[in-house]
Amino acid sequence: MWAFLRRRTLTQWIMVGMVVGIVLGWAAPDFSVSLQPAYTIFLRMIKSIIVPLIFSTLVGGIAGHGDDLRKVGRLALRSIIYFEVVTTLALVVGLVLVNLVRPGVGVALGPAGSAPPSGAPTTLAGILQHIVPQSFFEAATQNEVLQVVFWSVLFGVALSQVRGKPREVIVSFCAALAEVMFRFTGLVMKYAPIGVGAALAYTVGHSGLKVLFGLGALILTLYAALVIFLLGVLLPVAALAKVRFREFFRGIKEPALIAFSTASSEAALPLAMENMEKIGVSRRIVSFVIPVGYSFNLDGSTLYLAVASVFIAQAAGVHMDLGQQLLLVLTLMITSKGVAGVPRAAIVILAATVTPFHLPLEGVALVFGVDQLLDMARTSVNLIGNCLASAVMARWEGEYAVGAGGQVATAALPSGNREVAPSL
Repeated sequence: MWAFLRRRTLTQWIMVGMVVGIVLGWAAPDFSVSLQPAYTIFLRMIKSIIVPLIFSTLVGGIAGHGDDLRKVGRLALRSIIYFEVVTTLALVVGLVLVNLVRPGVGVALGPAGSAPPSGAPTTLAGILQHIVPQSFFEAATQNEVLQVVFWSVLFGVALSQVRGKPREVIVSFCAALAEVMFRFTGLVMKYAPIGVGAALAYTVGHSGLKVLFGLGALILTLYAALVIFLLGVLLPVAALAKVRFREFFRGIKEPALIAFSTASSEAALPLAMENMEKIGVSRRIVSFVIPVGYSFNLDGSTLYLAVASVFIAQAAGVHMDLGQQLLLVLTLMITSKGVAGVPRAAIVILAATVTPFHLPLEGVALVFGVDQLLDMARTSVNLIGNCLASAVMARWEGEYAVGAGGQVATAALPSGNREVAPSL
């Protein structure tokens, strides 16, 4: 029996936690309400990851690829512009659909999710001033994620201009810190089944089973938004770039299935890069665009953030006008950069973003209760979007060619000398 239990995956334990939490909340509502500290602990652990993770990945990514960015100047500029345009469209799709469907209406979060604290309304000028920190350490202790991102980007740019051992030492430190934070996140995720179970038990115990209908509406809204994004944005982009649909589908089919079934972008990354080369994208394009895209082109995750954040506002009864939602979208665009490959990275970013807009963290715990189902879909879209980005960049750079049998005819190394492409 012990061996059987140890073989269960985290996903399976999270599903068990969800079921147990729902049953417990229905059968023993009074006891379930007392479980609030169990998921508050989980939220606090998630928040503790944010600053070291963003700092290490952003600084290491910018300084570690400084030389490459200078060598591929035009490719880097085109890629970043493409990433931001497509990511913006993903956020717009999510924002429009969540406002039309309104899946959070009727989902009560209870007293902890009541009216937001009073204070000055969030404005564009206030956001711009708030981005710049007076002290990095003050921003870090207060989990001011926008300020941490701003300072880390400047630090990374400055570090990329340094030569010799000082740069190598700091880049190595950031890489080591990022690796430790990945492991740290893994440890926190071991508590996830308890945190998720406690969150659902508290929610159902406080609000009743009717809350699950709201979560079902959230799942359907996100899946519908992702399908609309695939058909309404990525498909036209592929057509405009004259990407060969049949070959592209053959290239992404297996990696997308891996990403969906494992909810892990990293699990599908090696096969995705190999397959993009096989359908004609040059190694130079693949080795740059896909890894960088895993930080700057997370279409599925950014769409999810737009849907989930507005869902939390609706569930908490917090009215956000169009201007505030646009500011929220801008904040999500900034804060969603630099945490690729981290388990449940979108939940971490969501937790970091809702606080400045006076949205309750209890809503994050509620969303996390079904995050496994949401994560599978958004991870697959992340992968498809990055694979398409590599094909589009290859077409623009004139390095999208096919030889015999659909293999790369140019810019590909012999099989015996194949290099390992960098990954983030």
